[in-house]
Amino acid sequence: MLQRKMLSKEDEEQMGGEEAEVRREDQEKINKFSRLHARVEVLEEELKVKAKDREDLEEVSSELELADEDEKVSYKIGDAFIMLPLEEAQEMLSAATSKIEEEVTAVEERLGSVRGEMQELKIQLYARFGRSINLET
Repeated sequence: MLQRKMLSKEDEEQMGGEEAEVRREDQEKINKFSRLHARVEVLEEELKVKAKDREDLEEVSSELELADEDEKVSYKIGDAFIMLPLEEAQEMLSAATSKIEEEVTAVEERLGSVRGEMQELKIQLYARFGRSINLET
């Protein structure tokens, strides 16, 4: 959803003589910013999914704490459910939780890196074009 804001007459008059020519390197920076913005959206969606998976694993873990130690429990591997002793299921669940934690951390790091790159490009482009460019996401 693109939000547009009308310039006031004063802003238009201030901008009138300040039109900066868009050079090839400027256009490349704008395109790179656009690609990075798209990547941020993908990474944020991936982060939401992984956070939900982590939450689900934590919920299952707390449910397993209430189970009988002598009982076998259903554990999902792929599309199949396998009956496992409680202790083994808890170990596998712990490993899955650790793995998802690592994945969440990796996605957060990539997201931070991409946002840092975007911030650098914003600074450069705003320095060049001032208010005649809108890079707010």
